Amino acid sequence: MDQWWDRATAITPAPDQRGTLLLALVAAACILWSPVWRMTRHLVTVVHEGAHGLVALLVGRRLAGIRLHSDSSGLTVSKGRPTGVGMVLTLLAGYVGPAVLGVLLSTGVHSGHAVGTLWLLLVALALLLLQIRNLYGLCVVLVSGVGLFAVTWWLDPTAQTAIAQTIGWFLLLAGPWSLIDLQRSRHAGVAPQSDPDQLARITGVPGLIWWSLMFLSSLGCLAGGARLLLG
Repeated sequence: MDQWWDRATAITPAPDQRGTLLLALVAAACILWSPVWRMTRHLVTVVHEGAHGLVALLVGRRLAGIRLHSDSSGLTVSKGRPTGVGMVLTLLAGYVGPAVLGVLLSTGVHSGHAVGTLWLLLVALALLLLQIRNLYGLCVVLVSGVGLFAVTWWLDPTAQTAIAQTIGWFLLLAGPWSLIDLQRSRHAGVAPQSDPDQLARITGVPGLIWWSLMFLSSLGCLAGGARLLLG
């Protein structure tokens, strides 16, 4: 336990600005290169559904389970009032979640606690695992958790910091990119059950307004996270 605590609380400097920009390019490639994005977008789905579940619990709803599917879609089921502020916040959280987590990771890296931030992320995955209700979702979270544990336990602090920074960049960039993908699907009429459309049905506010709010929030997180990482 002493060894674990020393590793988790170690202070590590972030890479210099040139290294930070290089890691940002690596993260961008994981999004813009389609063969890689087909795999890495599953990580975005994990964060998306985890954000739904966390906010559902925070607003007093009862979480009934989370499913992750092979087409990178997901479903979070919570029980409570079908309308109202709690349901609105729960639906809003999904697409904003990756960018918000990206800011949190960026804050950890900026403060020198990148290793501890990775350990907290591992704990979050372990808690999420308790809510998974299908085999594919179980495999995705387990593989993610094993990979993250290997990083936090066997790599040296410098490599851990670089990986934490890359994950932060990836989530910051994936937030708005996922929303662009969503809008394309909505425009093609193949996403009638999307979060913005569900929000439109329960509030009467057009789905495009809700999408715009999510998109601007993600862009704000990208700007704030980038400033922390580049600082």
